[in-house]
Amino acid sequence: MDPALLVATLVFIIPMCFSPGPNNVLCAAHGSQHGFKGTLTLISGMAVGWSILGLFVGGATVFIEDNKEFFDLLTYIGAGYIAYLSFKIATSDPLAEESEENERLGFSTGVAIQFVNGKAWIHFLVLMTTFGALFGTGFAGKALLVLLNVMFGLPAVMSWAAFGTVLRRAFSTPSSAIALNRVMGASLFTVAVWIVIH
Repeated sequence: MDPALLVATLVFIIPMCFSPGPNNVLCAAHGSQHGFKGTLTLISGMAVGWSILGLFVGGATVFIEDNKEFFDLLTYIGAGYIAYLSFKIATSDPLAEESEENERLGFSTGVAIQFVNGKAWIHFLVLMTTFGALFGTGFAGKALLVLLNVMFGLPAVMSWAAFGTVLRRAFSTPSSAIALNRVMGASLFTVAVWIVIH
């Protein structure tokens, strides 16, 4: 393995994983409503979906590069889905303890959002085409690269969920909790708009 290539790969992966994006902002919003523990199921789904997407992109990089229209369509679908989630968060009321379980986003949402997450597609497409040979050629090398991503992606979404939990404690009254929901929803909607215009 080329150490310089590994450093360059990490310089790409770490900021991409920790910077604001659909996964991170959604985890912060969900954490602000349901707490860190209540967001772990969503996070586990994200980790599984993220890994499946990474393996898929690793195996299909050439097809994706040759079919830009398909990728663009997925981007718009993803932006629409993220905008829908932002609306749900922004218009939700402060949750009573007994209603939290029903309102939580679960494992399947965490998996599904990866496949309509434009940032995730771009992340893996650039990663596989630029740094795909880091662990050698072939599918096994791509799988190790995906594992390296998960090692940084999980701490990233968990950090954002923890940040949301801190916000929840700071905004503990009903009126402040509603305001926090509006801000989190607006933040997620901004991510959806950013996806469309970039």
